[in-house]
Amino acid sequence: MNRVRQSVVVLSVSLAAGCAAAGQRGVTAPGASVERLSREFEFTEGATCDAEGNVYFTDQPNDRIMRWSVDGRLSVFMKPSNRSNGMMFDTKGNLYSCADEKNELWMITPDKKVTVLVKEYKGKLLNAPNDVWLRPDGGLYFTDPWYKRDWWKRGPQEQEVEGVYYLAPHREEDKPGAPRQLTRVIDDLKTPNGITGTPDGKTLFVSDLGAQRTYVYDIRPDGSLTNKRLFCQMGSDGMTIDSEGNVYLTGKGVTVFDKAGNQIDHIDVPEEWSANVCFGGKHRRTLFITAGKGLYAVKMRVKGVNDKGGK
Repeated sequence: MNRVRQSVVVLSVSLAAGCAAAGQRGVTAPGASVERLSREFEFTEGATCDAEGNVYFTDQPNDRIMRWSVDGRLSVFMKPSNRSNGMMFDTKGNLYSCADEKNELWMITPDKKVTVLVKEYKGKLLNAPNDVWLRPDGGLYFTDPWYKRDWWKRGPQEQEVEGVYYLAPHREEDKPGAPRQLTRVIDDLKTPNGITGTPDGKTLFVSDLGAQRTYVYDIRPDGSLTNKRLFCQMGSDGMTIDSEGNVYLTGKGVTVFDKAGNQIDHIDVPEEWSANVCFGGKHRRTLFITAGKGLYAVKMRVKGVNDKGGK
């Protein structure tokens, strides 16, 4: 969740320029429009999808994780949720959550058992894990910006940078119960926030919301990053990717860029701020958007590819 509203002004200028791309094929289904599914929340975030197509998202100020089922039923999955923010499922049905209240990274099993995976780096508290993306082998990346929260009971910022981290998967040679290796892989961004990657695990996209830039990196087999380059001149709170390689950025609505970084579409949402986005539903052809106090959806021409166990 991000409350830096001055970003909206910058985004509006960027969108006005980008929407001039005529003749581009849009990503929404013909005739589709954005539908408000519910507006009974304080601030929605963290949209992600499980193997069946059910969508999970957070209502962070109210400290709960919500579930929108494939048959259109809304329920509470977990409360309290340690002020969960960005989330993503793995292939085993575990839900990884950026647990903001105590600046931790959680793994939540299908039966709601919680394991704290990360709470510090080199003996210092993290800023606050914000968004997370899992690559196919189980390694994961998360952003760690500093947005001071009203609910924190902690001292000043301990990490010297707002970084991006890689948590390696367990290796065959690791002893049972051994901690997974945590590495800071990006340390030169102003405010890293949204993050996503390609389903082959070879390319990572990271938004620098504070600088209004999104960068793309090549991923090495060991999880380290190389070949940083500018993807587009826009920051993002949350991100996802579709079957054509188009990348979705959030802020003032949802802005869609092709794999070369050219804007090809924009989806208006009737809220001041769109925080996150994911594909869901049985066939991953519905785009779900967490925005302001609401959950929104729109039918798509394309389908999502980053949902674990997707059909």
